[in-house]
Amino acid sequence: MQQPRFRSAQRRRIASAEITRRVDLTDDLWQIWLKPDIPFTFKPGQYCTIGVDGLERAYSIASSPRQSELELFIELVPPPWGNLTPILHKLQPGATVSIRPRAKGVFVFKPEVPNHLLVATVTGVVPYVSILRHYLEEPHGDFNFFVLEGASYADEFGYDAELRAMAAEHDNITFVPTVSRPTEDRNAGWEGETGRVNAVVEKYLERFSLPPSDTVVYACGHPEMIEDVKARLAGTRYRFEEERFWKQ
Repeated sequence: MQQPRFRSAQRRRIASAEITRRVDLTDDLWQIWLKPDIPFTFKPGQYCTIGVDGLERAYSIASSPRQSELELFIELVPPPWGNLTPILHKLQPGATVSIRPRAKGVFVFKPEVPNHLLVATVTGVVPYVSILRHYLEEPHGDFNFFVLEGASYADEFGYDAELRAMAAEHDNITFVPTVSRPTEDRNAGWEGETGRVNAVVEKYLERFSLPPSDTVVYACGHPEMIEDVKARLAGTRYRFEEERFWKQ
């Protein structure tokens, strides 16, 4: 989850976490791995809150709870809209950030039904990566996962190789990436789905034969995408779960 949370860090017990690794995907998208100096537990789909110089923000965790480090996928939002991300973008391995000692969030896997349609925009795929990593470590139950991820450009899919591999190796996992600007040079050679991810949700609910009675639709990422998916499902019996990423 990425929401504005810029409260003073001085009033609470705050731990720290070292950046141990960094991978830049584009000029404004990167992944970092954090090593907290305290034991840190979480459920797949939850978020941690990190900060620098009193500015804080929540980020969903891509790691499985069994992994020793916290993996985050971050989008740079420059000033005047961006506050913390421009600071984080300058940090390299060896730097430290503050971290609240507890993970939070209720955007977690719902095991009550077998089918799970996971809709995301760019960094919104992060909680799904955590959920799938955790599930594959110890598969349990008869579940089907369908990941729909949208981006403007193909190089913004931070976990496409991993998700494609999951789908290739497991019959109950499907991954469909879609780009909204297929004719631009940056997407040259793209042969996959096209259009905004919210615009293809109904198409894939039908294609995958997912009835409302045993399907949960999750939406994570840009608020406008979430609102559109919610509107498209209005009047249906699909259970809908959402997690909004606010740009700061």
